[in-house]
Amino acid sequence: MTVVQVWSYKILYAEQYYKLYHQNLYQYPEDFNGNIWYLERALSRPFVNPLNALTPIKDQSVWERYRYLFYMHVNLKIVEQYRHLGSKYDKRVAYFFNEPWKEQNLKSLDIAESYYTTAEYYWNEALNWLKKLENIEYFFLTNIQNWEDERFRIITGDLNYQEILERDLIRLNKVRADFLAMNENTY
Repeated sequence: MTVVQVWSYKILYAEQYYKLYHQNLYQYPEDFNGNIWYLERALSRPFVNPLNALTPIKDQSVWERYRYLFYMHVNLKIVEQYRHLGSKYDKRVAYFFNEPWKEQNLKSLDIAESYYTTAEYYWNEALNWLKKLENIEYFFLTNIQNWEDERFRIITGDLNYQEILERDLIRLNKVRADFLAMNENTY
């Protein structure tokens, strides 16, 4: 019998949890749930030493910008994950032949609605971190330029999850109304 020694390390810092976030080609609800878990832990954990940050940190103002951008970016990723998770339960159309499963479809729509409203909370959190970034001087941060791109897209209105989530909820409520209007002997 061979004994194999396995080495591991504790996950303590926000960046370590963030690195566990992943995207697969084929995505399933358990992937979204896992990503949400990692990202929420990243929001609640302390940061690594600036020497080990995801980008080179020169001084305290860069360090502050890095942390605010990190929080904004992670909140946006959580919004995306909740939207994906909600879409798995969202029925886009209430087809007449789905009438026998009307109650199950309505429950599924309730689940999707709860995920969309949770995503709205994280969108508002991202906007709060964006407001805090307004008072900090701009620095080019080499390895995380996409976070700055997200910030710019929100400012210009190219990225507005509030509008997207509102459209999702309006469509969902229309589908819910269509299911509720179905009769027992439709088909």
